[in-house]
Formats: sequence, C-alpha cells, structure tokens
Amino acid sequence: MKQNRSEGQTSDETILVQRAIGHDAEAFGRLYDIHVDRVYRHIYYRVGNEADAEDLTQQVFLKAWQAIGRYKKMASPFIAWLMTISHNLVVDFYRTRKDKTHLEAEVLSDDSAPDPERVAEASFEQQRLQKAILQLGDDEQQVVILRFIEGFEFAEIASLLKKKEGNIRVILHRALVKLRDTLEKES
Repeated sequence: MKQNRSEGQTSDETILVQRAIGHDAEAFGRLYDIHVDRVYRHIYYRVGNEADAEDLTQQVFLKAWQAIGRYKKMASPFIAWLMTISHNLVVDFYRTRKDKTHLEAEVLSDDSAPDPERVAEASFEQQRLQKAILQLGDDEQQVVILRFIEGFEFAEIASLLKKKEGNIRVILHRALVKLRDTLEKES
C-alpha cells in the first residue's frame, strides 16, 4: 500500500472512499476500521471520558456516512474530513454541556504491567496532561492534539483548520508555553 503524503491517504484508501461515495457499506466499514481509533483518541483527549468519546465517535461516523456523497477528495484527506466532523461535534457537545473542564477519573488498566506503582503514576500523569490540555483554548487544543497525539504534519493541520502553516506553528508554541506553565504550577 503506497502512501501519498501530499494527499494524506493511500491509493487503496482513495478507492475505498470512492466506493463509499457510491454507497458501498462494506467500503465504508473498512474506512471505519482504518480510522476509528484515531478519531476516538482525538475526541477522548477533547472530552475527557470514555463514554462521551465513544458516543461522539459513533456520531462522527454516522454523520460521515450520511454526508459521504458531499465529500470531495480534492478539499482534504478523508481523515481530515473526519476530524472536521469530530471537531464540530465536540464544539456542539460543549455548547450543550457548558462544562469544558469536566474530567472523569479513569483508572488505567494494564494487566501486563508488572509494577502497579508505575501504572498508577502513568495514569496520574496522563490525567494531569489531559486536564492541562483542556485548559487551553479551542484552537490550541486542536493543534496540540493533532500534532502530538495524532501525528499530523503542520501543513495537514493548517489545511484542516483552514489557517496558514505559520499560524499553526505560533498557536502550537503558545499552547506549549501555557501547558508548561500549567504543569509547573501543579508541581
């Protein structure tokens, strides 16, 4: 499977997208399998708990299936289109909830980890970072999550957020400064 970085998707994925646009449910199911973990992870870092992240992830794919005919390959890679849908759903989620800093305490469960103390410490650090990310502004959250959690390149983030690449770099720098300050205050 050859990856074309300028398009952000593989030629196999492009074929699946075209089939899905033609209402091929099996092709869309394969696209779901390819992208569900990434979409879920993105949403989870924005909302802070598993149940809401699972519900919103399912809504992303439902909306994508309903709107697949309007997807235009030239506009952005398929994953970027999914991320746009997820961003809009998260914004709606917070708009209806009015509680942007809610975090549910999740216990990290790793049966293979021999040292429970390290598992607890890692869980605490993850929650601490997640709480700090949720204190950032919306654009800052998006850029941090897309860059460090999802691994998007600056050009891909700029395309997704409809901003210039230089602006993305500035937003990321400011976000990292805020994260560092927040985490240092807690220490």
